[in-house]
Amino acid sequence: MSLHSLPAMFMRGGTSKALMFRASDLPADRAQWDAIFLSAMGSPDPNGRQLNGMGGGITSLSKVCVVGSSSRSDADVDYTFAQVEVDRARVDYGINCGNMSSAVGPFAVLRGMVPTSDGEARVRIFNTNTQKVIVATFGVRNGVPLEEGHLEIPGVAGSGAPIRLDFLEPGGATTGKLLPSGAEVQWLEVPGVGRVEASLVDAANACVFVAAPSLGLAGNELPADIEGDPALLERIAAVRAAGSVAMGIAATAAEAREKKVAPFFALVSPPQQSKTLSGQALPASAVDLTVRVIASGQAHRALPLTISLCTAVAARIPGTLAGRAMVQLGTAGGVKRAGDQPLRLGMPSGVLTVDALVEKRTSGWHAERGSFYRTARRLFDGCTFYSKE
Repeated sequence: MSLHSLPAMFMRGGTSKALMFRASDLPADRAQWDAIFLSAMGSPDPNGRQLNGMGGGITSLSKVCVVGSSSRSDADVDYTFAQVEVDRARVDYGINCGNMSSAVGPFAVLRGMVPTSDGEARVRIFNTNTQKVIVATFGVRNGVPLEEGHLEIPGVAGSGAPIRLDFLEPGGATTGKLLPSGAEVQWLEVPGVGRVEASLVDAANACVFVAAPSLGLAGNELPADIEGDPALLERIAAVRAAGSVAMGIAATAAEAREKKVAPFFALVSPPQQSKTLSGQALPASAVDLTVRVIASGQAHRALPLTISLCTAVAARIPGTLAGRAMVQLGTAGGVKRAGDQPLRLGMPSGVLTVDALVEKRTSGWHAERGSFYRTARRLFDGCTFYSKE
């Protein structure tokens, strides 16, 4: 074994962190990427901590982004996302990370891949994982993307400069269809669990939505409550696997369990009072929908942005479970569905605001775009080391 180095930047994007590489700095043979990424991040680690690499022991801190020039007329750069598993020697390229998407535009500017002038930069990003275009808009001063600002996002201490992300035509990113099964809701026959009603939606990333009471939950549980119940995690894994097969992502439940990342799994419930990870009380009136997301067997402390977008799209379709649960307190003491205003999603870290434009066409439901704001910051710029046989 010998150590080798590669130019890299370590960045926070939203509530995630990742190693950022230029495609030109990596081997042209993509078959070599997995070994580099696993070694650099410290995977696999049976202890689940990744102390021997850059990873942080949870999925949101074990990520890699590769950015290169684009040959497409509708994009400035190509961006490939890699989810590095913590405890297994596996790298998953089947999904995108919305949080880290916010770092791609600034990274491209910092690396001189996109010409900019002071003011507002607009970088068109083609995500190779989902074959979708994302437009990032952010401020630039003295040729450098702004990092300091007043935007606060749940789950991240401090504040930063806003980065607007517009996901264009996000429907069918994983399966090719916004509603992979063709229905807003359907019943899943889940071995060991029974019949469970679910909404299978694919926008930016595929997700299996289930009403929290279907699994005996209120929907406002904190991550520790979910992760501390092995029987619950097994039921969630079984329902997710059944949803994956119904969406056509996996052929069998066993194959679905091997594909740990896609689809995601989300518990939805109406607005309700909850407590955040910081111990603050979050009133029901502050949210339009309560959401808890489980991925790779872990309950997210915040919300993956692609699944936030998928949730917003689902909530704009009245027949889905998210659409049914998404209510807003009315002025006359009753309830009414939120209209065209951005949606406030209640999560363990607080409230995330996301917008989506969904239309009913003759061919069915169509997601035109999804939008939200994030912040990003450079953490280091230099080189990372990896071992090679």
